[in-house]
Amino acid sequence: PEREGTFHRGSGLNLTSGQYTAPIAGYYTFTATLHIVHREQRRKGQPCRGHRLRVLICVQSHCQRNSNLETVSHLERGGDLFTVSVTGVLYLQAGQYASVFVDNAAGSPLTVQSGSDFSAILLGV
Repeated sequence: PEREGTFHRGSGLNLTSGQYTAPIAGYYTFTATLHIVHREQRRKGQPCRGHRLRVLICVQSHCQRNSNLETVSHLERGGDLFTVSVTGVLYLQAGQYASVFVDNAAGSPLTVQSGSDFSAILLGV
């Protein structure tokens, strides 16, 4: 909200915690687009790990249950900057929150860049 070209409408988004809290019960469409820098630091003789990256939007931080949205990407070797998006519809009760999680199975350092976004829109009750 401090920068030109960004907006924040409604009281559900907490910029400090990164959580969206539903003001009323209903179906919400969520979208997260993350711009990620991947720096592979593989040493000689080190086995290649899964190079898999999951981005999830989870309700109440319960990512192992069925109340989440998920996308899986495979990291390319030598690729520095890439974008991962996840979108879908979740039902939230009033007061429940949703937030974005990154599961880095690659083991290499990742940095989420500025310009990434997270949004929630109430579709209906």
